Amino acid sequence: MLYSKLAAIYEQLESTRKRLAKTAILADFFSTLNTKESYLVLLAAGSVFPTYEEKELGVSSQLAIKAIARATGISENEIINKWKVVGDLGKVAEELVAKKKQKTLFKQYLTTEHVYETLKKVAEFTGVGTVEKKVSAIAELLSLASPLEARYIIRTVLEELRIGIGDGAIRDAIVWGCFGKKLGIKYNKKENEFFVKDRKKYNEYIDAVQEAYDLTADFTAVFEAAKSGPKALSEVKLKPGRPIKVMLALKVKDFKEGFETVGKPCAIEFKYDGFRLMINKSEDGTIKLFTRRLDEVTKQFPEVIEYVKKYVKGKSFILDSEAVGYDPKKFRYRPFQEISQRIKRKYEIEKMQKELPVEVNIFDIIFYEGRNLIKKPFIERRKLLERIVKGEKWKLKLAEQLIAKSDAEAKAFYEKALKAGEEGIMMKNLQAPYKPGARVGYMLKLKPELNEFDLVIVGGEFGTGKRSGWLSSFILGCQHEGEILEIGKVGTGIKEKEEGGLSFKELTKLLRPLIIEEKGRVVRVKPEIVVTVTYQEIQRSPTYSSGFALRFPRLKMLRPDRSVRDIAFLEEIKRDYERQEKARGK
Repeated sequence: MLYSKLAAIYEQLESTRKRLAKTAILADFFSTLNTKESYLVLLAAGSVFPTYEEKELGVSSQLAIKAIARATGISENEIINKWKVVGDLGKVAEELVAKKKQKTLFKQYLTTEHVYETLKKVAEFTGVGTVEKKVSAIAELLSLASPLEARYIIRTVLEELRIGIGDGAIRDAIVWGCFGKKLGIKYNKKENEFFVKDRKKYNEYIDAVQEAYDLTADFTAVFEAAKSGPKALSEVKLKPGRPIKVMLALKVKDFKEGFETVGKPCAIEFKYDGFRLMINKSEDGTIKLFTRRLDEVTKQFPEVIEYVKKYVKGKSFILDSEAVGYDPKKFRYRPFQEISQRIKRKYEIEKMQKELPVEVNIFDIIFYEGRNLIKKPFIERRKLLERIVKGEKWKLKLAEQLIAKSDAEAKAFYEKALKAGEEGIMMKNLQAPYKPGARVGYMLKLKPELNEFDLVIVGGEFGTGKRSGWLSSFILGCQHEGEILEIGKVGTGIKEKEEGGLSFKELTKLLRPLIIEEKGRVVRVKPEIVVTVTYQEIQRSPTYSSGFALRFPRLKMLRPDRSVRDIAFLEEIKRDYERQEKARGK
């Protein structure tokens, strides 16, 4: 397929903010594809690899500028100056390629396969000469590209396509594209409405595609199954060794709200101040560890592998757990900020293991010896854990749990958790299934500091005076239907000096390679750095695209264990705002 066709699809998607319109555009495109072209489902959303793969393109704005310069013959300084005015490197590439094309008399055509294979190679370049290889590969694509193609090639390599497509739109488009005729789906563009003959059947197909994605974290596999029909979708299996998204918790303000949501009795467990760890053991005995952002961290935690071998019975399984750091001398739990440095550490593993050991607290199981347990009630999954996990404190054990029927029982357990140095408690529906990647109210969190969100940094502003050269104010974003919406700025909770916590210098160093727009002192960055932010209250605000702003926000910590898919949804922010206003009597 010609890449120009995909670029035209991108342009259509970028031209509308309507979710149904985007779904219809994608569905029409997907309906033309065969299973050999399933990679185009990923490219359509601006991705090159499935969610579960750790591979990244690793292209910074500076590297993209070098590639544009090489392909167009324009100096890097001129490109940077134009970028500061236009604010979008994709559009800068489009403009400069247009000027170059006017001077050439011949035409060459890019195919989607050529672009896809080149981008995969870009991600695989390592070692000496990596930058040169990446620049050459991207420049080669640009030299063959039309102006519009150049816009989207640069945005794709920067992993910031800006077409407003999320997992939900891809899922729905697969259903529309693969089963639209069978279901009688029709989209009315003028009214922005869609019709389906059998709504019940339609919902069953949506659920089937969602479940297949939950089990694989791979839309190419889902698309290929959907193309083969409903039976193939139902045969998609959960596979140990390949990560899936974890089930997420909703916040509640008190026990009353918690019990109303999950029912009585319910399971109450410690909420540990650590990070999620999905433990996978395959039939061949291989054990792999994944974070909630699906990054593999097996090598970083060799002690956990030994604990699993010693304390968990079974030939194959997938366990959900929380790894918590502790002081090996005082045997006291340590905050997440301290233990987080082990997550991405690649060197001095043994030293870190001794200085920052972890205790693994297992609280769920979703696969055991060939059986998918996702749809089993939580109470049954817990009973299985109690049979197969031996456990030892400070190494690996079951999460501490109480089956509570009253506020008094829950409160006593809550106080016990806080006294033990934990964040608070989790409240869980005993009859609930496990829903990967979803916040559906089966699992709740209650802790003293209710006013906080995990958000992503989407931009910033360089400071002046003693903060000159540093980003000193950071623009925050939440997620909504595949888009990142701004919800305010934060500039407190960050240190002037590097000692004693996260500093402006350190945060600037993390964000500088992610800059994708630059206008004066204000920059826009690739949404990758997730932070926990506390606040006093939520306000309505026409200034930010979310419609809300956080009053007196304070950056609490970096969350290297979380991805942009884990940040707060706009619905959560609206719910907390309504809860806040109700408490005020408004």
